[in-house]
Amino acid sequence: MPRRLKELHEEITRTLSGVVESPRREAELLLIAYLGKDQLYFITHQDEMIDELDPRLLEWVAKRSANVPLEYLTNRVSFYSREFYIDEGALIPRPETELLIDEVLSRVSAHEAITIVEVGVGSGIISIMLALHLPNARLIAVDISPKALAVARCNIETFGLADRIELREGDLLSCVDEKIDLLVSNPPYIAHNAPLESNLSYEPQNALFGGEIGDEIIRKLLDEVYGRRIPIFACEMGCDQRNKVQEYLKPFAVQSLEFYTDYASLDRGFVLKAVHE
Repeated sequence: MPRRLKELHEEITRTLSGVVESPRREAELLLIAYLGKDQLYFITHQDEMIDELDPRLLEWVAKRSANVPLEYLTNRVSFYSREFYIDEGALIPRPETELLIDEVLSRVSAHEAITIVEVGVGSGIISIMLALHLPNARLIAVDISPKALAVARCNIETFGLADRIELREGDLLSCVDEKIDLLVSNPPYIAHNAPLESNLSYEPQNALFGGEIGDEIIRKLLDEVYGRRIPIFACEMGCDQRNKVQEYLKPFAVQSLEFYTDYASLDRGFVLKAVHE
């Protein structure tokens, strides 16, 4: 049955009410993606008649009602004021990860010709933003998941950075022989037995869980920093892992270890400047 856009918006909002935190906003985003338009079009065409609904939209609404993440349905995610492609092969970027990029950019000048390696590239958002802000940097982005690499490749090509960011498949730094000036990572850091929100069950589990305790991969990366003589390591972590990182680093020589907090004032990551004798 034909209906106006605003009526369809209200209908989807009612369906999502009690299921998602912002049903009206999410209904709007679903319709914008369905129509292939932008927000201005949505606002200015509220009386437009929608003649026949594509089954795809009905499927999106049903899946979102079952807690499938909105970003996987629309294949769109906003990060650092940019829009990226996303699908179930990669973890959905969180706003807190923008802070990790800020921490790196505050320590590296745009004119420096350095080699940056990202472990766990996922959708590619970290390497892409660093490449855009650091035009003289060479980036190598590694992931163990071919599906994640495919998502990253799509985004890297969209931003025209295929000649700046080299993708490699491998575990941690196993596929990187080059000298590394800066290592950056948003690794899996959740403990295996930690309870998760229902929507997280749809995201790639190997990008979430860091081991039985949760910080196992962070510790492996710290070992790489000292084994490979990497000067700087910027890393996201769980809000309860500050003491564990400090304790693990006690046997190592440290020039500085600075922690940063997220938007909720919780510990969210650190930047290590290592001393190599």
